[in-house]
Amino acid sequence: MRFDILTIFPEFFAGPFDYGIVRRAREASLTEIHVHDLRRYTHDRHHTVDDRPFGGGEGMVMKPEPFFEAVEDLFGEPASEARCAPQTSIVLLSPSGPLFRQQTAARWAGLERLVLLCGRYEGIDERVAKHLVNEEISIGDFVLSGGELAAALVVDAVTRLLPGALGNAASALRESFAVSAGEPGVFPPAGGILDCPQFTRPRELRCWQVPEVLVEGNHEEIRRWRRRQALAKTLRNRPDLLECACLEEEDRSILAELRAGKSRTP
Repeated sequence: MRFDILTIFPEFFAGPFDYGIVRRAREASLTEIHVHDLRRYTHDRHHTVDDRPFGGGEGMVMKPEPFFEAVEDLFGEPASEARCAPQTSIVLLSPSGPLFRQQTAARWAGLERLVLLCGRYEGIDERVAKHLVNEEISIGDFVLSGGELAAALVVDAVTRLLPGALGNAASALRESFAVSAGEPGVFPPAGGILDCPQFTRPRELRCWQVPEVLVEGNHEEIRRWRRRQALAKTLRNRPDLLECACLEEEDRSILAELRAGKSRTP
């Protein structure tokens, strides 16, 4: 898969992609990441990428021409055709877009190319959103100084879903927010809820013990415990996820008990 990132701060990405799963995926040729300096697509001696907003107001707005010219240079065709390229999405990172979710990352992991446009200042000329990109995405209900951090997060989230990126492919099936099926009878699917609590050695730390069920070796009991804990954590921390989670009858029964206060969780 190929990622293209358009930014006025290409040096920002000198570090984030040189560690962990993203680095290993690049070294294994599972991904290519190309960072492009928008200032290369300006035509004045100051390489101006912003200007005052029409109608007045605070701050500066990023000009549309550099974005259009950069995309057309990357694809070698007019913006209208680049926008329709198969197995490709051109994405504007913006607080005005719908929220980026695990389902979005999974959908993009099925593409061959993802182009990420990083804004700055008060935003980007609206003609970029209307006539250049396929999607506009926000990573959360907050405002950043620019889209670079958001782009790095998107690349990481998508890369880890590519076949071969993780050492154990089953790991992605049981993470928080995952919607894929797990291993029946052993590991439950995440089903769009938060992951269960995890423990490792030592078995005892400062008088705090690892839950006994996890060391007794009964896989069915472990499965039930993990599912109950995951549902309890989701109900406590992110109850909104339960509205669209993939729940089975057993899950609904557990949630009914938790909501009624009949079951206490450590």
